[in-house]
Amino acid sequence: MTTFYLAVLIFSALILLAALSSALAYRFGAPLLLLFLGVGLIAGSSGFGIRFDNDALTFFVGSLALAVILFDSGFGTSLKTFRASAGPSLLLATLGVAMTAGLVAVAAAVILDFDPLQGLLLGAIVASTDAAAVFFLMRIGGIKVLERVSSTLEVESGINDPMAIFLTITLVTILSADGPTDEGAISLTLHFLREIGFGIVFGLLGGVLTVLVANHFGRNRGLAPILVLTMALLIFSATGAAGGSGFMAVYVAGLLAGNRRVRYSGSIRHFQEGMTWLAQIVMFLLLGLLATPRNFPEIAAPALALALFLVFVARPIAVWLCLWPFKYTLSEKGFISWIGLRGAASILLAILPRLYGLENAGIYFNIVFIMVLMSLMLQGWTLAPVARFLSLVQHKHGGTLESVEIDLAGNAKHELVVYRLGEGAPVLEGARIPRWAIPSLVVRDGRSMRYFYAGSLKAGDYLYLFVAPGMSYLLDRIFSGDGGDDSGGVLLGSHVLVPERPLKELIGIDESIEIPPGEAETPIADYMKRELGGRAVVADRLHIGSLSLIVRDIDDDNNIVSVGIWKNPDGDPKPPLFDPIRRALTRRANRRHKRTG
Repeated sequence: MTTFYLAVLIFSALILLAALSSALAYRFGAPLLLLFLGVGLIAGSSGFGIRFDNDALTFFVGSLALAVILFDSGFGTSLKTFRASAGPSLLLATLGVAMTAGLVAVAAAVILDFDPLQGLLLGAIVASTDAAAVFFLMRIGGIKVLERVSSTLEVESGINDPMAIFLTITLVTILSADGPTDEGAISLTLHFLREIGFGIVFGLLGGVLTVLVANHFGRNRGLAPILVLTMALLIFSATGAAGGSGFMAVYVAGLLAGNRRVRYSGSIRHFQEGMTWLAQIVMFLLLGLLATPRNFPEIAAPALALALFLVFVARPIAVWLCLWPFKYTLSEKGFISWIGLRGAASILLAILPRLYGLENAGIYFNIVFIMVLMSLMLQGWTLAPVARFLSLVQHKHGGTLESVEIDLAGNAKHELVVYRLGEGAPVLEGARIPRWAIPSLVVRDGRSMRYFYAGSLKAGDYLYLFVAPGMSYLLDRIFSGDGGDDSGGVLLGSHVLVPERPLKELIGIDESIEIPPGEAETPIADYMKRELGGRAVVADRLHIGSLSLIVRDIDDDNNIVSVGIWKNPDGDPKPPLFDPIRRALTRRANRRHKRTG
């Protein structure tokens, strides 16, 4: 028992030390995962002398940790982001991984005198990128990269691990059998397709089950996150036992569940964020403890040469060829090429040659460890400067400080958003707050007060509003002090329509929309006023297919005299406000009022 308590004490202290090291990362912009690895290295056999050499335990714990991270990555990815970059990301995650592995194999043959299979194994181990490292560095760098680029990196990083794992396990199996197996290229291809196919199918089914379990059994706010995490691990293990890719399954399940309405989703997201941090810390600590830095010098030179080849040659060639069919700019391709950080997945896969007892297994692990360290230091520290140099940093419009989903009874649902009002914010100069945003609380000089008793809003105030989910981004411009002119038309529309024109003319803007039966000749203003309940307010929005009709101005008699239009690039947004059911109920209530009155 003394040994048990001592082991728990030491490991808890290491986790605490790793967590506290995040302050250094935020202060100096250091790659946080590098600090986690550093804590493990310092505490290991070449540092404070903690001896840890359990490869199997590290691999299994690391696999579970990676499953937790991938589920959270999928859960936090919107379908809009996924659809925007699905094609290029899938190519990068499959063909790009294979091309990177092949190019590294060529370099390994030259630099290390590896035979083709050995070189290909090394290439497969380092072929996938690390999502956690990329997006953490973007956050602490204080930058927001253009959405097209960030979504490509996000989706690629979330789905490229299955390809790297498949290649690594296949090559390890072949090398452990002292040569090619009876399986030919066609058989291996079918095996890969089965793994990915099972992963997608199990992931879709698991995502549906996760939503059902969370909504029907997660009636306790504290229990719901546990149910969701347990479902993720169940999906991962069941898919693997059935011969599929558990990593693909948990990502797909998270993607599906995260884009459905789930009870206590705010609590679930906060819990998963904490579990993801814990998973990363535990995984990197174990990998750091497993390493033996005293053996690094003898292999350092070739490992650094391979790392530089991967960063400056292999990754760029793979990215440029995979993105060639798509309309990415030179700067976008260059940034995606540069931000291909290697992380925990690569070191985890480097354990497999040791588990299978391959010749020179230690060399694989040490080389990969040095390559990951080089990647985190070289690419990790330069992410923000490279993004600024390539002019890919997206201008910030203030935006919400925080968004919290509020779980209400029945189908009612709102978000509580918080803004800090900056100097020059349009709302301080008379801009109206749309009626679908309900101000509730103002915090001024550390004191809270109800909105209606706060008087005129002032710069520096924190304003709390209740907003229907998905609508808060429309408020960013009127609460921001640096771009609140709505020049992009998001709040009041990018073009102005003549309100007296018939509704059918909207088809000339978007041929895919369907005009409600019998409304083709109805003037736009009359239709909007009726559908909005008979009373319009500036910034009210009405959605028809992919188009948003927006009230820009009204006269003293509450007639709409100016209509703006905004075309949603992702099609019909299906907003919670003024949905077809609510509009039908409003029309029915108006007709009943006229009959009775």
